[in-house]
Amino acid sequence: MKVHNTLGNGFQEVIYQRCLVIELEKMKLNYGREIEQTIFYEGTEVGTRRADFVVEGKVMVELKALINLEDVHLAQVKNYLVAYDLAIGLLINFGANSLRFKEIFNPKYNPVNLKIK
Repeated sequence: MKVHNTLGNGFQEVIYQRCLVIELEKMKLNYGREIEQTIFYEGTEVGTRRADFVVEGKVMVELKALINLEDVHLAQVKNYLVAYDLAIGLLINFGANSLRFKEIFNPKYNPVNLKIK
């Protein structure tokens, strides 16, 4: 909330990412930024994706800077959660006049299979 209150809306997503890094470091939270994850289809590698942040190895954070979030953005976070095998994610949108966020849960979460590199 501090980042949005300070900057407001209208910047590119990367600006909000950089500000969030500053805030995470102030809070002394462990995080990874742009963590690459391999995507498999039936055991065959088909590509990679990058989550904006993984915080404390437990929460994936995906940032957007859009006027409106759409279902495709929610699906993206859910798919990332499954690929990273994390239980919870936050989709934060800095593009609207007021900060918008959604908490998203991984229905397939398995804490035994941590796959993040």
